Amino acid sequence: MTLPADIADRLSRLALPGLAIIDGRHEEAASGATFHNVSPRDGLVLNQVTACQGEDVARAVASARAAFEDGRWRDQGPRAKKKVLFRLAELMERDAEELALLESLDVGKPISDARNVDVPLAIGTCRWYAEALDKVYGEVGASPVDRLSYAVHEPLGVIGAIVPWNFPLHMAMWKVAPALAMGNSVVLKPAEQSPLTALKLGELALEAGLPPGVLNVTPGLGGVAGEALALSNDVDMIAFTGSGPVGRKLMEYSARSNLKRVSLELGGKSPQIVFADCPDLDAAAQAAAWGVFYNQGEVCTAASRLLVEASIKDAFLEKVVAVAKSMVVGDPLDASTQFGAMVSERQMNTALDYIATADSQGARRVLGGARVRQESGGFYVEPTIFDGLEADHTLAREEVFGPVLGVMSFKSEDEAMRLANDTVYGLAAGLWTSDINRALRGAKRLKAGLVWVNGWDACDITMPFGGFKQSGFGRDRSLHALHKYADLKSVSVTLR
Repeated sequence: MTLPADIADRLSRLALPGLAIIDGRHEEAASGATFHNVSPRDGLVLNQVTACQGEDVARAVASARAAFEDGRWRDQGPRAKKKVLFRLAELMERDAEELALLESLDVGKPISDARNVDVPLAIGTCRWYAEALDKVYGEVGASPVDRLSYAVHEPLGVIGAIVPWNFPLHMAMWKVAPALAMGNSVVLKPAEQSPLTALKLGELALEAGLPPGVLNVTPGLGGVAGEALALSNDVDMIAFTGSGPVGRKLMEYSARSNLKRVSLELGGKSPQIVFADCPDLDAAAQAAAWGVFYNQGEVCTAASRLLVEASIKDAFLEKVVAVAKSMVVGDPLDASTQFGAMVSERQMNTALDYIATADSQGARRVLGGARVRQESGGFYVEPTIFDGLEADHTLAREEVFGPVLGVMSFKSEDEAMRLANDTVYGLAAGLWTSDINRALRGAKRLKAGLVWVNGWDACDITMPFGGFKQSGFGRDRSLHALHKYADLKSVSVTLR
């Protein structure tokens, strides 16, 4: 594929990180094992990356434990920790273009999204927790005159962070930044599909002055490196974003090992509900299309179920289809591309299988449904919309994690709420209405950790992020994430 001149120049000078970072050093696996890091843009191997095995993970955990116990980071004062985290944010900003390019190459997302969304949000997360780390206060209890009782938040110890491939750097910072802010040590295990920005982050953290061993990065296969991390008796918590089946395994591994804490941000089948009194149908149509097709549909909060009041459904669907048709599908490294490649051939085939299933079950395909740009060698599926979805259709029940939208209609508010909640998931939901009473009723009735009214994905770092039901438990973002990486200790002093 022909590249823009500026991108071609940057690529010619780009160093692709491939070695693990353990105890402040670049390390190969003890066995010498590596894995192919394939770019979904063209299906070609980008580089060879260290495939950490159990022995390597154990070394990383031991390094993190030693760093925690000797207090080289934990015992630094708030001002010192702030300085390092702010410096890390500065270095990420300095290398923002490189981080964006690594992200786009690794996972197929449009370079414009990596530049303008993923990397800036990751930097902002680092800065936000740097600023917030001295805002975590204890409390003094009501005590008799001869006793002083108080409670304090203390860091847990060693955090194992296992992060996904859809927003690799952004999701890593959702976990790494608050965990470090609380004084923990971290072993970061990136998804094998997206190791590059995590490895770069580890390098920048050392340059920023984070002591060796406080942040280790152990790339490798999930069933090997991830399992070893989750089974370690010296890891105090696993913070995970990813699929439900893996989340279940992590809970099992916790039970089999040291009963480590587990925080799970899992999948979703999020409904976006549009009532006939929607205040802005054009804005809602934009949100309905981009709510599911952004990042090629590889978003845990993707609005993959569109519920529209029957009286406006056909007219509204036309608007959504028009928005989807306008999306520019192309090379992720082209700045004009809005819709890039899926992360892997496997993920592409999964989406195509769900499309075939929806066809076979009688849903009406109104847009897309095919692999495109096959000549590139990459993994591209065009935006796809099905109308006439029934509640028992596979597309209404299971998470695709791809660019496939299912449309359903309803005739009453009660029916809309019933359909919206008819899922094992409970991550996000949204509704569009001019009736404030309906909005507030809906916000209360929707069984989801995130509810948006007259908007989609309408929140930021200041608000907690996480789900109900089989979408998991524990919260990323906000001050609540700081408490997640801490223990609460009560102290009572008898006065004599």
